Amino acid sequence: MSDNLLGIIEEKLPEMSKGQRRIAEFITEHYDKAAFMTASKLGAITGVSESTVVRFAAELGFKGYPEMQKALKGYTSNRITSVQRMDVVADSLGGENILHHSMNFDIEQIRKTLEEIDSEDFDRTVAELAEARNVYVIGARSAAVLARFIVFYLNIMVPSCKIIHTTSTSEMFEQIINIGRGDIMIGVSFPRYSKHTVKAFRFAHENGAKVIAITDSRQSPLAKYADHLLLARSDMGSFSDSLVAPLSLINALITAVGMAKQDYVSHNLERLEEIWDKYEVFEKSDDQDY
Repeated sequence: MSDNLLGIIEEKLPEMSKGQRRIAEFITEHYDKAAFMTASKLGAITGVSESTVVRFAAELGFKGYPEMQKALKGYTSNRITSVQRMDVVADSLGGENILHHSMNFDIEQIRKTLEEIDSEDFDRTVAELAEARNVYVIGARSAAVLARFIVFYLNIMVPSCKIIHTTSTSEMFEQIINIGRGDIMIGVSFPRYSKHTVKAFRFAHENGAKVIAITDSRQSPLAKYADHLLLARSDMGSFSDSLVAPLSLINALITAVGMAKQDYVSHNLERLEEIWDKYEVFEKSDDQDY
């Protein structure tokens, strides 16, 4: 419903009361701001009561305002620009301490992710990664940080784990040309979703590889091609992406795979410790004063 939300509002407009029409007009013109307003605030800014806002949501076919707001956020997520984000954040802060606001927001994202995660799909994902030989990981733009984090640790846990570079479409396909049955692709993408990641997912899916999506909703374009869908909250807390909940989910995934392959991982870590010591990878701290 989120993809056609404004169309539904336009269709229902002739049946609405004056107050409901004011809400409809505000949402149509300022969907970026409306998506992050409480029913009370949306009512205040449009000059109607909170109960009118709730009835408006019901008029559109939603069970309540929270369901309508979720659909509105879904509609907004891949359309909102960085400039619009800045305006929304400025409005939402309202003089609040930025440090407290930002960290409390991230805590809430982790809590909601934990409540909503499909633990059975998580366990199936862990089982398949534990048996994997070739793993490809893709994440563009800000999600590239998360992709590199995954590769850093999975390299210790599976025989082959490769990062897919997304500088150009042709370069990306050259790196995944041999992907197929028995291989796994992990993709990380949050609004605004990367076309490169979606294209790579489609290619991997069509060539028989298992596809694992780490994204924010079932409406994500990655979901269409995913065998396993790991959802993490990435609601907008700033003009930059909030990646705390996705990183927490990835930490859990890495830990679970490590425990499933404990002997293999322990052996590799022992070898690495010997190599690090032999080639003096890390600074010695024995003689430092504390």
